[in-house]
Amino acid sequence: MEEMIKAVRRFHEKHDFAHNNGHDPFYRMMLMMEEVGEICEALTKGKENLAEEHADLLILLLGNCIAFNIDIEEAFWNKYRRVMEREARWVGGKIRVTDG
Repeated sequence: MEEMIKAVRRFHEKHDFAHNNGHDPFYRMMLMMEEVGEICEALTKGKENLAEEHADLLILLLGNCIAFNIDIEEAFWNKYRRVMEREARWVGGKIRVTDG
């Protein structure tokens, strides 16, 4: 994970995101929504670029962590410990792991 974060940080530095509104939270959220839409399109249209679209989303997510100063590894493990304590249940014919 650390190497991926360093690579995304280099990408941000190359394009000077910090000084060109590339760290604007609303802009970044719109980009993430766009990528989620592209993942959905790959699934529904049977496109072969599903892995690439997930990589795009991961790059944006790691970029968010850089822009918003989030330690994603720490946040991941904190959340993981909590979700592992939850029980699964069926909702609308699908399995869900929720806190309620």
